[in-house]
Parts: sequence; C-alpha cells; structure tokens
Amino acid sequence: MVTIDKFSRTPVYEQIADGFCREVLCGLMAEGSQMPSVRELSVLLSTNPNTVQKAYLELDRRGVISTAPGVGTFIRQGALETLRESMKARLADLAALTKVLCVAGIAEEEVHGLVHKIYTETNSNEKENQL
Repeated sequence: MVTIDKFSRTPVYEQIADGFCREVLCGLMAEGSQMPSVRELSVLLSTNPNTVQKAYLELDRRGVISTAPGVGTFIRQGALETLRESMKARLADLAALTKVLCVAGIAEEEVHGLVHKIYTETNSNEKENQL
C-alpha cells in the first residue's frame, strides 16, 4: 500500500501518485485493478480527499488510471508500458548527471558500484515482497 511522509518536501499528492506508479511497475497492482475510492484512500492515508483527488488527476494525466463514472477508478490497460517508457525517458537525466559526476572527478567505478548496489538491493527486495 502507498505510504506518505508528511515531513517530505515532495507534495503529498505527488507521493501518492508516485507510490501507485511504483506499485504498478513492481507488479503489486495489475492493469485492470480497481483503485480505492478517493474517500477510502483519504481515510487510509489520513489526508484530505482533495489531495487524493489531485493525485488521481495526476495519475490520469500520466496515463496510469482511468475512471468510469459510477463504476470506479482502475489501472489502465497499457499503464505498465506507459510507465516503463516514461522511466526510459529519464535516462537523459542520468546521462546529464553522469557528465557532471565525471567533470567533478568521481571515479567511473564508484558510479558503476553504486548503480550495481541499487539494482541488487531493489531486485532482492522485490523477491522478498513476492514471497
């Protein structure tokens, strides 16, 4: 389930939207799955329903969810591929950061080591969550 950090500088609605995107990417929410209602999620997260509604609007804008009036809100078919493509687009950000690190004199091996460590930890955590 999505969690929020009330002390984070990231707005709560973005934390909610990003949390659901992570759940879709990790396979915790499948395409076609029904989302909690705005009221239900606002109670679960102890946040304002308007904040949850804003998160749902953001998820709709990202192409992750769709709402059927009177029926509910669902993870859109193709959401996983849409999210993966948006993550691939962020490789340009990684390339720019890599250039900055190189100019700053950070060793290539240190960058590779960190990336490898993060991939290893993330894959390990995913396997634990699937058990």
